[in-house]
Amino acid sequence: MLYIGCHLSYSKGYEAMGRQALEIDANTFAFFTRNPRGGAAKAIDETDAAALRELLDKNSFGRLVAHAPYTMNACAADENIRRFAREAMTGDLIRMEATPHNYYNFHPGSHVKQGVDVGIKLITEQLNECLTAEQTTTVLLETMAGKGSEMGRSFDELRAIIDGVELKDKLGVCLDTCHVWDGGYDIVNNLDGVLEEFDRIIGLDRLKAIHLNDSLNPLGSHKDRHAKIGEGQIGADALIRVINHPKLKNLPFILETPNDIEGYAREIKFLRENYSE
Repeated sequence: MLYIGCHLSYSKGYEAMGRQALEIDANTFAFFTRNPRGGAAKAIDETDAAALRELLDKNSFGRLVAHAPYTMNACAADENIRRFAREAMTGDLIRMEATPHNYYNFHPGSHVKQGVDVGIKLITEQLNECLTAEQTTTVLLETMAGKGSEMGRSFDELRAIIDGVELKDKLGVCLDTCHVWDGGYDIVNNLDGVLEEFDRIIGLDRLKAIHLNDSLNPLGSHKDRHAKIGEGQIGADALIRVINHPKLKNLPFILETPNDIEGYAREIKFLRENYSE
């Protein structure tokens, strides 16, 4: 089963996202838990959330992959920024229980000249403060391209964060194809090798979701500029191999390509036509 979708707007509520997903033949999707560039979060309408849960169940959707705001930096040098990150994650994990048993993806953050070791320490401290044994949501660390002082640029950095977290069963990884390519992992010519390295360092059992994106940049550029499927340096053939890889099948694939909703519908159609059951 190919679980494929894209980012959808939460502005009209939960059920509206589910219905829009159906319109473009998506059976998973991503959404921001709050304003992606700020801290505001809409009040949850439980009736609306229940309608989405029913829609997802009736239409055999895969896991949803909610996304934390971009402004959340768990390892910032500024304590006020770190405080917002803790408060946002704590609040978001409560909100996620309106759509239980799904994923909450976040960018690990940027250490801002404090060094990788300090960055790892601060990120693990936040996760240990925010994760609870009662939550049904799995929190996903996203693989990053490594621009500037960005954390999560390597599988080893993600492993170090995971090692410091107490409730490891609440933690997973979302692999972004653009980010790992820009980070130096050759998924075009050596996808098997990249996945073997991921398994050796982190464990494929922790790989819960894929952000499926092409990249405008060459391998190892550390720049993070997404491209539409087939219009970048990764290319359509390599991304088709990703969705068809036996170790990745049945994961939710989320498109974050620079598209409008019609563009996402075209990409979903293209990927479905090139998927082998």
